[in-house]
Amino acid sequence: MSALPPYSSNLQVTWYYAFRVICGLIFFFLIFPILVIMPLSFNAEDFFTFTPKMLALDPEGYSVKHYVDFFTNPDWQQALWNSVTIAPVATILATTFGTVAAIGLSQSHVPFKSVIMALLISPMIVPLIISAAGMYFFYSRIGLQGTYWGVVLAHAALGTPFVIITVTATLVGFDRSLTRASASLGADPVTTFFKVQMPLIIPGVVSGALFAFITSFDEVVVVLFLGSASYKTLPWQMFTGLREQISPTILAVATLMVAISIVLLTVLELLRRRSERLRGMTPG
Repeated sequence: MSALPPYSSNLQVTWYYAFRVICGLIFFFLIFPILVIMPLSFNAEDFFTFTPKMLALDPEGYSVKHYVDFFTNPDWQQALWNSVTIAPVATILATTFGTVAAIGLSQSHVPFKSVIMALLISPMIVPLIISAAGMYFFYSRIGLQGTYWGVVLAHAALGTPFVIITVTATLVGFDRSLTRASASLGADPVTTFFKVQMPLIIPGVVSGALFAFITSFDEVVVVLFLGSASYKTLPWQMFTGLREQISPTILAVATLMVAISIVLLTVLELLRRRSERLRGMTPG
């Protein structure tokens, strides 16, 4: 934002600086609990609090032993492996279902679009504990409770609404004349989708896929209902560590997950800017 013009009133000047102070306080309120975890993950002691040596910035008060425990402990590694095998598959399914649903709902001839959209994004609105309980009773009857595909399908159902919303937002500025021109030149619908439509909506598709991945990778409530000892994910292992073992390794895992989230959010911001350039909202 540019500096205040010289003719600004005292009230405008006061609001100009007060607004920045308010934004700073909100930012501090949101970020500070996360920032506290990072230095605690290097605690040389098995505590969840800052030790006197840490507060004195004594090198002996810091250690990477919790990170070493994470990368060497078979329980943590099994949980990590389960997460990295479940989340990508759930993301692929959610992205496929969500993209197809968004494109279908973008057609003008589809009846009851508002009702269908409300039903498709209902997993975002319904309390997660209710969705988890419903999935448990349903999957237990068809033999998917406690299985790999049961967790994958549940996470895909939770991630699909994010894909629908982001792809639908991207399709708002899509020029329908491009698809009509492709069809007039003899291209079939599949070719038109991959050659014309997909390159323009790919930022929304990838953004939705990232949200779906984060949802699956961080989810714990549904896994507690549908998972099993063989498919214990990383968030479940963290929950177990807090409830049963009080393991400080949780702090190291949390720091790594924050780092992953920062990388994904950076990718999302880059995709958002690319999407705006493609739609002519910002200069190239």
